[in-house]
Amino acid sequence: MTLLEAVAKRHTVKAFDDSRSLPDAQIETLLNVLRNTPSSVNSQPWHFVVASTPEGREAIARATAGAFIYNQPKVLHASHVIALCMRADLDESHLQTVLEQEEKDGRFRDAAAKAGQDKSRRGYVDMHRYVQRDLPQWMEKQVYLALGGLLLSAALLDIDATPMEGFDTAVLDEALGLREKGLTSVVLVSLGYRSEQDFNAALPKSRLPQEDIFTFI
Repeated sequence: MTLLEAVAKRHTVKAFDDSRSLPDAQIETLLNVLRNTPSSVNSQPWHFVVASTPEGREAIARATAGAFIYNQPKVLHASHVIALCMRADLDESHLQTVLEQEEKDGRFRDAAAKAGQDKSRRGYVDMHRYVQRDLPQWMEKQVYLALGGLLLSAALLDIDATPMEGFDTAVLDEALGLREKGLTSVVLVSLGYRSEQDFNAALPKSRLPQEDIFTFI
């Protein structure tokens, strides 16, 4: 499947076939996509909770009760559900962990290069914390970069997907024990194979025309 074919074919699935599961190899590919997602100054302010069992999906589904009940079947009937989470803060421990991993992976030619990377990253963190005062929003943007890569990769693998913001973050954070780990949930993605009840599969894709959304200079 070509890239253009994949983006033309993909759609937000409204109903999953719960009798089919995704192959482990494909899930591993998608997890590698998430792990290798780019982030601003390589801050990697995320964590991903992968539900591949009925118990895991049921835990996530607790957050889709009440006003979000329409999303519950998309969680319970999918093959896998991934909760994309962000850190509550880019604290000293995380900054040091990232820096030491970069050194372990051979990113620095010498101590000066390591110090320079550390200073640059901290400069951006401090700018968003103290000047622009939008550190949570900045971290959330990085998580949405991961979401975009995940959805495109799933489409290229012919995997059906549904991104969801329709859930109770407080309930999900409690169900997954996220806040005790310094995390909070941002967005869900259900993955699997669509069922015949997926009405959205038969609808044409609708996007604004090219002349309305591109300016060439």
